This record gives sequence, C-alpha cells and structure tokens, in this order.
Amino acid sequence: MRRRPDLIGALLAALLAVPAAADIAFVTCQNADTVSVIDLDTGLERARWSVPGKPAGVAVDPGGAVYTVSPDSKTVRRHDLTGTVTAEAVLDGGPIGVALDAARDRLFVSDWYNARVFVLDAVALEVITTLPTAAAPAGLALSPDGLLLAVAERDADRVSLFDTESLAVLHTAAVGSRPFGLSFAPDGRLFVGNVGSNDVTVIDPGVGEVLATVPVGERPYGVAFAAGRAFVTNQYQNSVSVLSLEDLGPVATLDVGEYPEGIAATEDGTIVVANWFDNSLSLIDAATLKVTQGPATADGPRAFGAFLYPGHLP
Repeated sequence: MRRRPDLIGALLAALLAVPAAADIAFVTCQNADTVSVIDLDTGLERARWSVPGKPAGVAVDPGGAVYTVSPDSKTVRRHDLTGTVTAEAVLDGGPIGVALDAARDRLFVSDWYNARVFVLDAVALEVITTLPTAAAPAGLALSPDGLLLAVAERDADRVSLFDTESLAVLHTAAVGSRPFGLSFAPDGRLFVGNVGSNDVTVIDPGVGEVLATVPVGERPYGVAFAAGRAFVTNQYQNSVSVLSLEDLGPVATLDVGEYPEGIAATEDGTIVVANWFDNSLSLIDAATLKVTQGPATADGPRAFGAFLYPGHLP
C-alpha cells in the first residue's frame, strides 16, 4: 500500500515534536544579559531569557527551577523552566557564585567583596543568615551526599568546608594560588581549580587534607567528572585537561572553543563546556574524548555553576 506524502509528513512532524529525554543547558551569558536555553539533544537554542545585571552564577534545581546571580545588579533570581521570575532578591556586596541545597530548601550565594556566603530560603529568596569566609569567596559546591558546602576563597588561597545542616565550619585547607571554581568528584573528593598557579588541588573533605596538587593548563577555571575522569577548563589555553580519577595522571589535553569557563557533565557522560569568547558550547564524549562543536549561545557564556537540567522541558 502506498502512503500519502502528506500523511508521511504529518507522522514525521509528530515524531519530531516529541520532547527528547536529554539534558537542557541553562547558560548564563554575561555580556548579553541573557540565559541561553539549549536543548543538547537537538542542538537547538530553545529560548533566550532576559536577565539584567550581567548574570554569571547559575544553579539548576532538578525539581524545576533555575537560579541566576547577576553581579552588576547584585540580584539573585529564581526562574521557573519557562524563564518566568518567581522570586528575586537584591543583596549587598558582590554576589557571584551559587549552589543549591535542595534537601533543605537553601540557596548559598558567595559575596566576593565582603568575605561571606549568604544563606537564602530557596523559595522566597529571603536571607536566613550569612557565613563568614576568607577573602573573595567565588565558587561554591555541594558534596554528592549534600552534607558539605565547599567555598573557594580566591584571595586567601584557601577552601573552607561547612556542615550544611549546622552551617558550622568543619575544615579549612590551603590550596594553590587563586582558587576559583571547584567541584566534588563522584567518590567525594574535592577538586579545586587554581587560576593563579595553573594546577588543581585535590582534597579529602572529610578531614580537610590536601591529597595532591596536579598541574593542568593555563588558568584552570571549572571541573566536571564522567567516565572515571576529571575534565578541567583552561581559560588561557582554549583547552580542557583530562585527568584519571584513579591515579590523577594526565590522560589528554583537548582543544575546545575560545576561553572556556563553565563545565558540567550530562547523565549520559557528555561534557559540556561554555566558551566565553566565541559564544558557543563544546561537547566532549567522556569515554572516547571526541570533541564536537556544540550550539551557539548568546554573547559571553559563563555558566558558572551547575547549569544542566536532566531531561526535557515541559
């Protein structure tokens, strides 16, 4: 039986309209005052949200919210998945980094200028308290079990570890020069990118002990993990250093876009890199280390934080 061309077209259109179960990237684009919403399965930009104030920090709640931090306007916003702002707060100082503690409905925001971390109610964005830190806190990260908050204190060359339940300081650890971004590996170790000394400090967060210092490329910024490897963006080298999680040895150095910054891993093992200077994403297969040019973004993608949403948008 011959099928009518118009019926075939309708069937194809229906199939293409089904949302793909792939990660969505919510990429803060600082120069454009925008969040680019990228479907990583199709490679299409689904939307651009207007986010005034030069957004940099971002945290995605798998429960259905996206948090952005705009340093120029000192504004923290909670968006739903359509981009609608459901809450916002203007903070003192220099808010930049952000991390979500979904289990306790808390949002942590680092204050670059006043050596502290704001603790906000994650729904209303009301300030609950502040945590004192050393100079210029930048990147924030929650441990895989949600029990620890790590803070990169850039101008003190130090990392502090807080108990997320009591908010007490548990440990501090001296690291390399000017730590900025940091992430916990799946096994619980903390990896810290030191932009001033071109290395990564690896910490046992349970005791605050430095386990190793590993050289990488020039000006390491962010760290992500997949396939038993750590992936580190090197801003000044336009590359990503790949380390073995087993022995911390070098595996490869991969060329990506210009001035890579934010980095994260999808659930299926794709590493997503935001390239600030050429307005694009690079995609790395964590197993094969093949790099492909990803979709374009708005101007100045930073994606500083946990910027991936698992699954499709409604």
